[in-house]
Amino acid sequence: MSQIEVKKIVKALSASDGAGVKLKRSIGTPEADYIDPFLMLDEFGSENKDDYVAGFPAHPHRGIETVTYMLNGEFEHQDSTGAKGIMTSGDVQWMKTGRGIIHSEMPAMKEGKLLGFQLWINMPAKMKKNKPEYLYIKGSELGTHKDSEKIVKVIAGKYEKAEGPEKNHNVDPIYFHIVLNDEKKFSCDVPDGHNSFIYLLKGELKIGEKKTSHNG
Repeated sequence: MSQIEVKKIVKALSASDGAGVKLKRSIGTPEADYIDPFLMLDEFGSENKDDYVAGFPAHPHRGIETVTYMLNGEFEHQDSTGAKGIMTSGDVQWMKTGRGIIHSEMPAMKEGKLLGFQLWINMPAKMKKNKPEYLYIKGSELGTHKDSEKIVKVIAGKYEKAEGPEKNHNVDPIYFHIVLNDEKKFSCDVPDGHNSFIYLLKGELKIGEKKTSHNG
């Protein structure tokens, strides 16, 4: 299998959504408007409650999957299927919106650091009229690989013997959260036909012959 090289380095743009939540958007921008099947990727995070306290009041989604991954803080979810719960650090919320769902995501905290990601995945046309589904995955349910060089949390897909808890996917996504020690390497096989992207949250990374850094 050939080695993947970087095609483009995209800087996340400052944006806001919901009732004014400040965030950084990397997919769904003029530079990266669509990486099939990924429609949007947002990082939402701040230590200032005014940047997030208004949250995301009730709003509709249709024909997509939304994957929310919390790294720090708490958010409360409610939707028109009757699902309700509070996400805490390490948890994942996976919605397959199908023919339509109305949901809200509101912070269950009034101070402190908030950090999380939301990824939008396009659903295949034949599944866009399916009944909506809501999956809540506790951080302790994620597959985790740990060795002397790295920690890999598996939200979807498989790495070594660690697997993501949800197996009934529409597009077979691979979603890892990787913490890599200094001067160490990470590699994995990606199926032919898959598009790939890496979001560098902190530190410095070299892929092939190209290098980029992020001072977040």
